[in-house]
Amino acid sequence: MALFKKDIFNNYIFLKKIILVIFGIISKRRYKGFNQLQIEGMDILRHLPDDQVLFVSNHQTYFADAAAMYHVFFAALNGHDDINGISYLFKPKTNMYYVAAKETMSSGILPKIFTYVGAIPIQRTWRSKGKDVKRQVNFSDITNISNAIQDGWVITFPQGTTTPFKPIRRGTAHIIKTNKPVVVPIVIDGFRRSFDKKGLQIKKRGILQTFTIKPPLAIDYENDSIDDIVENIAYAIEQHKDLLKVVSIDEIKKQEEVNKKRNFWSGRDY
Repeated sequence: MALFKKDIFNNYIFLKKIILVIFGIISKRRYKGFNQLQIEGMDILRHLPDDQVLFVSNHQTYFADAAAMYHVFFAALNGHDDINGISYLFKPKTNMYYVAAKETMSSGILPKIFTYVGAIPIQRTWRSKGKDVKRQVNFSDITNISNAIQDGWVITFPQGTTTPFKPIRRGTAHIIKTNKPVVVPIVIDGFRRSFDKKGLQIKKRGILQTFTIKPPLAIDYENDSIDDIVENIAYAIEQHKDLLKVVSIDEIKKQEEVNKKRNFWSGRDY
């Protein structure tokens, strides 16, 4: 019976739909009300296959980022060009998942509910309870991510942290090489100013949040190295270290001298 149908993680799909509708309605004003969400590239979503899709995004809060993605994805797949109204919430894509730190998803009843609607909790190998650690990779986590990709759409935050310009985790590139999904970059901004770190409380109102969906990455799954894929992702989600160049005072003064000379010889100083 359809009522008792389960997803690949043994969760009842009808219950997932109920939770998605309830929390979608509750969270809606965070993106269209208290704050505004400006979206670009929704049409790209409508041309993606039903499965074998991996979204890579920068990360600014624990939960608000992923919640916004659910709103945008459901709206796009129901023919909307924005997230106005709530009708799209009643036809959610239920084979959609997101990768999240296991310790985050087990800290309280609310994260556990969020887990039910699509989280793939993983044990981070590099970080635990705010401290740097070194752990062996949990291969069951990798298997769960791979299974989710085979089943539908998966959202991942490849930096593994909300701190900007941190390196891309190489594990994401390994997953891409193994599963060969369509990889779609997303760049978000404004969420860090709008919400607290968890993304549950509104920190400031009237913030313009931006959400940009980019075309799928061109990846040669056979010949691109792990480093190539990592580099590609870093640039695509606008988190590459080269984009964080701070111009020194000496460089500014040097450029001013060059501009003065140019203006003198061009006659602009007269």
